[in-house]
Amino acid sequence: MMDRDDPSAAAAGAAHAALTDRILEFLRGIGMAVCEAEVPEGSFLPGIRIERGGLRVDRARLRWPGDLLHEAGHLAVVPTALRSGMDDDLAELPPVPHGGEIEATAWAWAALRHLGLDSAVLFHDGGYHGRSAGLRTTFELGVYLGASGLAAAGLALLPAQVVAGGPPAYPHMLAWLRD
Repeated sequence: MMDRDDPSAAAAGAAHAALTDRILEFLRGIGMAVCEAEVPEGSFLPGIRIERGGLRVDRARLRWPGDLLHEAGHLAVVPTALRSGMDDDLAELPPVPHGGEIEATAWAWAALRHLGLDSAVLFHDGGYHGRSAGLRTTFELGVYLGASGLAAAGLALLPAQVVAGGPPAYPHMLAWLRD
């Protein structure tokens, strides 16, 4: 619980809210369905659920705003025809080529870069089963796990696919949502 008399806690709370606002504005702007409503305690990620092909966000329980990008990535890399039926139990989805965990992570990295946010927003110390620091280093060094899957899905280009005068390679995205 935040101490309202502590200026540093108030500043941290305001920064958390501003970051959440910025990410949600981006997600809504690309056509991602986002609903702000209560998320029960004990959800897979605090304050976030994937529900009916969109994100349900509980600001009061949201611990890490960067988790919104990763969960949105799960939705974005799945074809539209399957997206509307998605919920928290991603394991029940039929196998989707280039629509898995690694592509969701790559999508989230591209969104993070598009927004100009620090890598620790996505790869925070509380996430990725203790592998955040390694993933942060990997992506910062330009080793883009999952980028080839995004390219195969038509969402991005690999460096070898770039032509003069055309769109740049990943982490630039050609499209944010898979058709």
